[in-house]
Amino acid sequence: MASIASIALSGMNAAQTQLNTAAHNVANVNTPGFSRQEVVQSEQAQGGVAARVSTSTPPGASLETDVVMQLQAKNAFLANLAVFKTHDKMAGTLLNKSA
Repeated sequence: MASIASIALSGMNAAQTQLNTAAHNVANVNTPGFSRQEVVQSEQAQGGVAARVSTSTPPGASLETDVVMQLQAKNAFLANLAVFKTHDKMAGTLLNKSA
């Protein structure tokens, strides 16, 4: 099983991929023939999440979807960051008490 820190880090990386993809979609909304991209997440065997970018099935822009994706990704990143910071703080406390 992966450590809590590596699981939280994988969540932050997945959220960053979602933010980048949403930004890409918004930036190219007026590009002729543009197909949106979406992020597909899957669980990793040892814990955490893997994210990959694929082309969205329905062609065309969907700004409302991209705005919601940005908000979800921001909140997911912040939640995983809080887990990462708490783990780091707890590990530091444990190390200080054992020294």
